[in-house]
Amino acid sequence: MKAKIIITPKKAVLDPQGKTVQNALAHMGYSGVGAVHVGKYLEIELTDGDLVTARKQIDEACHKILSNPVIEDYRFEIE
Repeated sequence: MKAKIIITPKKAVLDPQGKTVQNALAHMGYSGVGAVHVGKYLEIELTDGDLVTARKQIDEACHKILSNPVIEDYRFEIE
């Protein structure tokens, strides 16, 4: 199994990296670009266990170490 995890800043949190990308796109002539949010993408290979256990472990890992739950949201899927 493989877990695919996406971590993004919460909507209420200032994202200076996203703002920098947004400004750069505007300066390069890309019009119509709204807010940009920069996040992280992780893939974790799971070697054993059932789907229920895998979901619990990935959720726990995301909450405890992979993301900062105060300023970031995360979502994941397991294939």
